[in-house]
Amino acid sequence: MRTDTLVKQEGLNALISCLGYVDAERFIVLMNKEPFDYTKWREIYLDDGLNIRELIKKAQENSKNCR
Repeated sequence: MRTDTLVKQEGLNALISCLGYVDAERFIVLMNKEPFDYTKWREIYLDDGLNIRELIKKAQENSKNCR
């Protein structure tokens, strides 16, 4: 199991890789400005009917859009 520090570092690296430094920082600021409800976010942005294989495929397709 990864440590919290490692998860935070990898998450930050993923944001920077996909968005670049400036937009990664903007994303973090935007997320901190408003209360964040993960359950509501998940309902809006994730398709609930996906099985694990479909979810992995969707994640792989989205990762191709990263820089």
